[in-house]
Amino acid sequence: MILVSACLLGINCKYDGDNNNHEIVKKYLKGKQFVLVCPEQLGGLSTPRIPCEIENGNGFDVLSGKCKVKNKDGIDTTENFIKGAKEALKIAQLYNCKKAILKEGSPSCGSNKIYDGTFTGKKINGQGVTAAILKNQGIHIINEKDLEK
Repeated sequence: MILVSACLLGINCKYDGDNNNHEIVKKYLKGKQFVLVCPEQLGGLSTPRIPCEIENGNGFDVLSGKCKVKNKDGIDTTENFIKGAKEALKIAQLYNCKKAILKEGSPSCGSNKIYDGTFTGKKINGQGVTAAILKNQGIHIINEKDLEK
Protein backbone atom coordinates (compact mmCIF):
# COMPACT_ATOMS: atom_id res chain seq x y z
CA MET A 1 0.00 0.00 0.00
CA ILE A 2 1.25 3.47 -0.91
CA LEU A 3 0.42 6.68 0.96
CA VAL A 4 -0.17 9.54 -1.51
CA SER A 5 -0.60 13.32 -1.17
CA ALA A 6 -4.24 13.83 -2.14
CA CYS A 7 -3.49 17.00 -4.13
CA LEU A 8 -1.39 14.96 -6.58
CA LEU A 9 -4.50 13.03 -7.63
CA GLY A 10 -6.67 16.09 -8.23
CA ILE A 11 -8.21 16.58 -4.79
CA ASN A 12 -8.68 20.32 -4.15
CA CYS A 13 -6.85 20.47 -0.84
CA LYS A 14 -3.94 22.75 -1.77
CA TYR A 15 -3.57 25.96 0.27
CA ASP A 16 -5.23 28.03 -2.48
CA GLY A 17 -8.16 25.63 -2.88
CA ASP A 18 -6.72 24.08 -6.04
CA ASN A 19 -4.78 20.83 -6.56
CA ASN A 20 -1.50 19.57 -8.00
CA ASN A 21 -3.04 16.98 -10.34
CA HIS A 22 -0.16 14.95 -11.75
CA GLU A 23 -0.69 12.57 -14.66
CA ILE A 24 2.62 10.72 -14.14
CA VAL A 25 1.65 9.94 -10.52
CA LYS A 26 -1.76 8.71 -11.69
CA LYS A 27 -0.14 6.52 -14.34
CA TYR A 28 2.36 5.12 -11.81
CA LEU A 29 -0.45 4.23 -9.38
CA LYS A 30 -2.58 2.45 -11.97
CA GLY A 31 -3.21 -1.08 -10.69
CA LYS A 32 -1.55 -0.36 -7.32
CA GLN A 33 -3.21 -0.01 -3.93
CA PHE A 34 -2.94 3.43 -2.35
CA VAL A 35 -4.53 5.69 0.24
CA LEU A 36 -4.81 9.49 0.01
CA VAL A 37 -3.98 12.00 2.73
CA CYS A 38 -3.78 15.76 3.10
CA PRO A 39 -1.81 16.29 6.32
CA GLU A 40 -2.72 19.98 6.49
CA GLN A 41 -6.43 19.20 6.43
CA LEU A 42 -5.88 16.31 8.87
CA GLY A 43 -4.20 18.83 11.17
CA GLY A 44 -7.29 21.04 11.19
CA LEU A 45 -6.34 23.69 8.63
CA SER A 46 -9.03 24.85 6.22
CA THR A 47 -8.96 24.84 2.44
CA PRO A 48 -8.27 27.39 1.19
CA ARG A 49 -5.81 28.60 3.83
CA ILE A 50 -3.11 31.21 4.19
CA PRO A 51 0.20 29.79 2.86
CA CYS A 52 2.54 28.38 5.53
CA GLU A 53 6.30 27.84 5.58
CA ILE A 54 8.81 26.40 8.04
CA GLU A 55 10.91 29.13 9.62
CA ASN A 56 14.65 28.53 9.98
CA GLY A 57 14.68 24.77 9.64
CA ASN A 58 12.93 21.70 8.32
CA GLY A 59 10.37 19.13 9.38
CA PHE A 60 12.80 17.30 11.65
CA ASP A 61 13.50 20.61 13.43
CA VAL A 62 9.75 21.26 13.80
CA LEU A 63 9.19 17.81 15.31
CA SER A 64 12.04 18.34 17.80
CA GLY A 65 10.75 21.80 18.79
CA LYS A 66 13.70 23.73 17.30
CA CYS A 67 11.58 25.80 14.90
CA LYS A 68 8.01 26.64 13.95
CA VAL A 69 5.67 26.62 10.98
CA LYS A 70 4.00 29.98 10.45
CA ASN A 71 1.57 31.32 7.92
CA LYS A 72 2.20 34.38 5.79
CA ASP A 73 0.44 36.54 8.41
CA GLY A 74 2.88 35.32 11.10
CA ILE A 75 0.40 33.05 12.89
CA ASP A 76 1.98 29.92 14.38
CA THR A 77 0.50 26.79 12.76
CA THR A 78 3.10 24.37 14.13
CA GLU A 79 0.59 22.34 16.14
CA ASN A 80 -1.63 21.87 13.07
CA PHE A 81 1.33 20.58 11.06
CA ILE A 82 2.46 18.20 13.81
CA LYS A 83 -1.09 16.91 14.34
CA GLY A 84 -1.53 16.39 10.59
CA ALA A 85 1.79 14.57 10.35
CA LYS A 86 0.83 12.28 13.24
CA GLU A 87 -2.56 11.56 11.66
CA ALA A 88 -0.93 10.79 8.29
CA LEU A 89 1.46 8.44 10.10
CA LYS A 90 -1.49 6.68 11.79
CA ILE A 91 -3.12 6.15 8.39
CA ALA A 92 0.17 4.88 6.91
CA GLN A 93 0.54 2.43 9.79
CA LEU A 94 -3.12 1.35 9.62
CA TYR A 95 -2.72 0.48 5.93
CA ASN A 96 0.83 -0.87 6.37
CA CYS A 97 2.27 1.62 3.88
CA LYS A 98 5.96 1.09 3.17
CA LYS A 99 6.16 3.88 0.60
CA ALA A 100 4.76 7.39 0.22
CA ILE A 101 4.49 9.70 -2.79
CA LEU A 102 4.40 13.23 -1.40
CA LYS A 103 4.15 16.71 -2.94
CA GLU A 104 7.61 18.26 -3.30
CA GLY A 105 8.05 21.74 -1.84
CA SER A 106 5.22 21.49 0.67
CA PRO A 107 5.87 22.37 4.35
CA SER A 108 4.12 19.07 5.13
CA CYS A 109 5.08 16.79 2.29
CA GLY A 110 8.31 18.11 0.75
CA SER A 111 10.86 15.30 0.67
CA ASN A 112 13.92 17.07 -0.74
CA LYS A 113 13.04 20.76 -1.02
CA ILE A 114 10.87 23.11 1.01
CA TYR A 115 10.29 26.85 0.94
CA ASP A 116 12.74 28.76 3.12
CA GLY A 117 10.25 30.50 5.44
CA THR A 118 10.54 33.97 3.86
CA PHE A 119 7.54 33.65 1.50
CA THR A 120 9.73 34.81 -1.39
CA GLY A 121 9.50 31.58 -3.41
CA LYS A 122 13.05 30.52 -2.51
CA LYS A 123 13.49 26.79 -1.83
CA ILE A 124 16.09 25.11 0.36
CA ASN A 125 17.11 21.50 0.94
CA GLY A 126 14.92 19.94 3.59
CA GLN A 127 11.83 17.92 4.41
CA GLY A 128 8.34 18.89 5.43
CA VAL A 129 6.87 17.84 8.77
CA THR A 130 4.92 14.82 7.45
CA ALA A 131 7.81 13.65 5.28
CA ALA A 132 10.07 13.82 8.35
CA ILE A 133 7.75 11.84 10.64
CA LEU A 134 7.18 9.17 7.97
CA LYS A 135 10.89 8.92 7.24
CA ASN A 136 11.59 8.56 10.99
CA GLN A 137 9.30 5.50 10.91
CA GLY A 138 11.10 3.87 7.99
CA ILE A 139 8.61 4.72 5.25
CA HIS A 140 10.31 5.27 1.90
CA ILE A 141 9.46 8.76 0.61
CA ILE A 142 9.47 9.81 -3.03
CA ASN A 143 7.91 12.80 -4.76
CA GLU A 144 6.28 13.50 -8.11
CA LYS A 145 9.58 14.77 -9.52
CA ASP A 146 11.23 11.39 -8.77
CA LEU A 147 8.59 9.71 -10.93
CA GLU A 148 9.24 12.13 -13.80
CA LYS A 149 12.84 10.90 -14.09
